[in-house]
Amino acid sequence: MAARTPIVVGNWKLHNTIAQGETLVTELKNQLGTIRDVEVGVAPVFTSLSSISKRLGDSKILLGAQDCFYENGGAWTGEVSAPMLVDAGCSFAIVGHSERRANFGDTDSVVARKARAALDGGLSVIVCVGESEQERDSGKTMERVGTQLSATLEVLTSEDLERVVIAYEPVWAIGTGRTATPAQAQEVHAFLRKQMSQRFQGVGAGVRIQYGGSVKPGNAKELMSEADIDGALVGGASLKAGDFGAIVKACSARQS
Repeated sequence: MAARTPIVVGNWKLHNTIAQGETLVTELKNQLGTIRDVEVGVAPVFTSLSSISKRLGDSKILLGAQDCFYENGGAWTGEVSAPMLVDAGCSFAIVGHSERRANFGDTDSVVARKARAALDGGLSVIVCVGESEQERDSGKTMERVGTQLSATLEVLTSEDLERVVIAYEPVWAIGTGRTATPAQAQEVHAFLRKQMSQRFQGVGAGVRIQYGGSVKPGNAKELMSEADIDGALVGGASLKAGDFGAIVKACSARQS
């Protein structure tokens, strides 16, 4: 099986005006223009997508959305569909982020529907899974992430997996300053990979799994050195070109 290409994506969350986003991606283009062995993407707010797409131009940096609705159109006030995201210049969407699950009621089944809609609409998809602090402390990490992943795997085919990335984001390590140790992260990544391999035989072993949870320049290299960690879904550190660039370069160093 071919080596898995690392993927680093910046989730900007509810930050950056159009002008600020354009400035940030311009800096990223300048910093990362020579990187060839890591796939890089950014996920701005919906209102910036079209403008950021134009600013990225022929850059290798991918554009994605922070969410994707499960219907293509109709009476769904406030939602944005996969075909609309493609029209704005997106090549991928993030679904199932812990903030969507906790604050907007995205259940496992809703996340699965969103993933299916994104794929059907022509996007690649990053599917997030992760456990709360209480679940971690009570020994239910594998049960929780396994259930989340299983719901999405139910709606996928082996052919879909080329356009699927899984992101493990321990909820207790997002925006808290806490980070799972490399060993803790690796344990969960290995579990998720085994689950996919069992369902899709050898094909599942090739799916990339990102780590997301307070990834910073200072801990990126150590995290990325683990066998089953194939990149990062970066929150706060993605808002500074220097920090985000350093994380990408840490992934690139792993390849050399």
